[in-house]
Amino acid sequence: MVTNESDTFDIGGEYTVRRLGFGAMRITGEDVIGRPESEPNARDVLRRADELGVDFIDTADSYGPAVSERLIGETLDATRDDLVVATKAGLLRNREGEWLAHGDPDYIKNQVLTSIDRLGVDSIDLYQFHRPDPDTEYEASIQAFAELQDDGLVDHVGVSNVSVEQLELALDHVDVATVQNEYNLGNREHEDVLEACEEYDIGFIPYFPVGAGGFDDEARDAVETVAARHDASVYQVALAWLLEHSDVTLPIPGTSSISHLEQNVAASELSLTDDDLATLDVA
Repeated sequence: MVTNESDTFDIGGEYTVRRLGFGAMRITGEDVIGRPESEPNARDVLRRADELGVDFIDTADSYGPAVSERLIGETLDATRDDLVVATKAGLLRNREGEWLAHGDPDYIKNQVLTSIDRLGVDSIDLYQFHRPDPDTEYEASIQAFAELQDDGLVDHVGVSNVSVEQLELALDHVDVATVQNEYNLGNREHEDVLEACEEYDIGFIPYFPVGAGGFDDEARDAVETVAARHDASVYQVALAWLLEHSDVTLPIPGTSSISHLEQNVAASELSLTDDDLATLDVA
């Protein structure tokens, strides 16, 4: 159970959450399309995350599409003060399963209403622009999110898959509460974005937070060495490293398995030593 009350972050300076959340992409069907093989299991996973003290859940309208949001809205009370549900807009799926950026302002303003309905809330705690759209002016998309916040449909705004330049451009139009980029022990391409988030006190949500499949041999040896020291899994070490690496990181490991969920949450109790961190520097 998550018990370290000091290991929290205030999203937008308002919503205090424990720094290990849950990514709800995998409670959908295969390849994140359609309903899960077992909806009762998906609901059990959500309930177990809640029981374990996870109070930050991340989803998107494109997961399913719509399936993940619906299951969250039907299973958990997303209006609770002690639960923050973040979702996203700006990404579509075609029949081949490809992810297609779509940042048209009118589309975003329509999608927020469907997400509100599926989640069963009056306003969305954290609404994130899923990905910049090369066919839509970035500032126009961001301004749409700012207007939704002004209209009271969105409490806080986040961005995703951005560069430092895009983050700072967004900050010209809206108070950005979070950034969600791919980042993990084996992929630190967006270290500069993380550093910018630290500077601006913005939450950094690393997706694919374990990324174990991307380790080279040397890095995997390092992770396995540290895991053996703690009788932990490499995935737990990767999550613990993210929590140690920066005070603004909010990892959101996702799974459709209760046992895997429990292992992920246990990573928040894993304390890495200076020797561990030195060993992991090669990853």
